[in-house]
Amino acid sequence: MPFVTVNGIRQYYRLEGVDGRPVVVLSHSIGCDHGMWQLQIPDLLRHFQVLRYDVRGHGASESPSGAYSIEQLGRDALALADHLGITRFAWCGLSMGGAIGQWLALHVPGRLTHLVLANTSARFGDRAMWENRIKAVQEGGMAALVELALKRFFSEEILKVGNAYVSSIRSVLLATDPAGYIGCCVALRDFDSTQELGRITIPTLVIVGERDVSTPWAGNGEVLAREIPNAKSVRLPAAHLSNLEQPRSFTAALLEFLLSDRRSLTEKGFEVRRRVLGDAHVDKAIAATTDFTRDFQDFITRYAWGEIWSRPFLDDRTRRLLVLALMAAMGRWEEFRMHLRAGLNHELESCDLKEVLLLVALYAGLPAANTAFHLAQEELAAQR
Repeated sequence: MPFVTVNGIRQYYRLEGVDGRPVVVLSHSIGCDHGMWQLQIPDLLRHFQVLRYDVRGHGASESPSGAYSIEQLGRDALALADHLGITRFAWCGLSMGGAIGQWLALHVPGRLTHLVLANTSARFGDRAMWENRIKAVQEGGMAALVELALKRFFSEEILKVGNAYVSSIRSVLLATDPAGYIGCCVALRDFDSTQELGRITIPTLVIVGERDVSTPWAGNGEVLAREIPNAKSVRLPAAHLSNLEQPRSFTAALLEFLLSDRRSLTEKGFEVRRRVLGDAHVDKAIAATTDFTRDFQDFITRYAWGEIWSRPFLDDRTRRLLVLALMAAMGRWEEFRMHLRAGLNHELESCDLKEVLLLVALYAGLPAANTAFHLAQEELAAQR
């Protein structure tokens, strides 16, 4: 199990992805653990190494008794990064994780490349609210607030349908050590960065849930977006755990922000075109370019590959299947064969083709599917 002892506690973490890629650290909400980010992991791993960890008092990390502070939680995160040899990283924190991110941005700005503050605030409500929550846990354990917490974490509609992630969060919340939870309540109770936000110089994205009653836009997200210089903001139709309630929209906003690429569209286009179609195909196309076709080839590279195919959210496999379905439906057989061959040379398998072409048969007609199956069978045979 990946544990490390830092700042006097044993801390659980997971570091996933390809060595050498930029690192993004994901920091969870109070009452949750590193598992709340599971829906973001597959898309993030295509571009980053991802570090998740359990904040002290949560999950598999230790829960020392007594009050915690956001500074202490921030130093825990720094010590973990130091232990792993991670000098710079992007930070994405939700709720409590966002408070930790603010502390890092204010006190060690040279360590952060980007800052994502999701469903969080510069000041988390009034002191009386936290005192009441602490008292409830002291007297009744985590069971005393689980239903209230879930109603703040998720929209009413999500709670009604029996979402699997609601059940998972419920289990994590009930299993949280009361001492650790109370310690983090104190940290959030005492946190207030309102007067310091103007000193944050890290590129910042603020994500807010429009149904979030814990940290709504008014008085929370709006303050962060207004006071942090040049901060961007995204508002999602979700409650407090917006990354679970709107997971794909959350991830899309995250990737768009983290992967802003200042290279020219032509540079990006050639990189993506070679990745998708292969060097041999691109080299052949370049060699065949004439004065008459040069502008058209440049247009394809910039617009198709540099602008559309380089967007970060959909992976290459998904785009390949969409293009095959569209080309078959429209009868663009030369393009169909080109993308079919490229896909089979990279990540597509016969089972992928079968499923997408059955959909072509259903929605675009039997003649189109018949031709597409025939061409696919030819390419599969050629590969064998």
